[in-house]
Amino acid sequence: MTLGATDTPALQATAVSVRFGDKVAVNNVTFSVDYGEVVALLGPNGAGKTTTLRVVEGYVAPSAGSVAVASLDPIRNHREIVRHLGVMPQGGGIYPALRVKETLNLFASYYDNPRSTTELAELLGLTHLERTTWRRLSGGEQQRMSLALALVGNPTMLIVDEPTAGVDPEGRVVIRDVFAHLRDQGVAILMTSHELSEVAVSADRLVLLSHGSVIASGTQAELMAQSAAQPTFSSRPGLNTEVLGDALGMEVSERRSGQYRLGKDVGGNGVARLVASLAQQNASLDAFSAGGSLEDLYYDLYKDEPAHEAPVERTPRRGRRGAK
Repeated sequence: MTLGATDTPALQATAVSVRFGDKVAVNNVTFSVDYGEVVALLGPNGAGKTTTLRVVEGYVAPSAGSVAVASLDPIRNHREIVRHLGVMPQGGGIYPALRVKETLNLFASYYDNPRSTTELAELLGLTHLERTTWRRLSGGEQQRMSLALALVGNPTMLIVDEPTAGVDPEGRVVIRDVFAHLRDQGVAILMTSHELSEVAVSADRLVLLSHGSVIASGTQAELMAQSAAQPTFSSRPGLNTEVLGDALGMEVSERRSGQYRLGKDVGGNGVARLVASLAQQNASLDAFSAGGSLEDLYYDLYKDEPAHEAPVERTPRRGRRGAK
């Protein structure tokens, strides 16, 4: 089957489990990614995200279940899939002394039908850095360079791990725009990130993992509706929530430093009353959400969980980015 066909998902993971010795890294995980869709795989460190990505990429064999990229097995059909799969790892894998243009040209030579490296440099805002070596790029510039390399093979599916880590605001806008452009072109994108504000902007659907299992999935709107999210606001930490509650006629709680939750809808004049009540404590209303946010949802799902410990992969498979 030709990669990019629309009658099947770009990625289908079905009841995938991975064990390393007596440790379970992934437990019965099922999800899909369609062409022209961005799906975010979320969860704390050790939740099973990276192992799941390595199964999809064909570098770890599942202990149970199956994964198909356009109906092809990532391990058995690895040589065919890797031509069409772009992978942006969390870090590393770049020759530190090579210049940006040299590196783009080198990676383009690995593919039969690469994208124009000049076009990629322009798309990722790297044109003025073409003669700069990797080690002299800033952290954000390195991230944009890594994304350019993931795109050089003209992938129909892109896997990105923490794409905006260490990226400045301008670079984040560039990466968001690239994701939107790829989505419009029909590219499937599977991403992981701890930058929930970026996920909220870029992702069409969310899959949340805990200790290797899926605990929630759906669009952000669907998940927020299921959680019965309450209004939230941010201000300076340590406010007297009892005084605020008395003024507003409802419970007010500080869920984490500087982040507060209201017990119910504040009504038409509620925000004004909230601002006035905050002013009495010499505080300002920094942000307000009538239905909560992705960060609130994430916090509610994971706040009572014990620490995650990632199982160790004892016999890692090969780890190249892609080749002919």
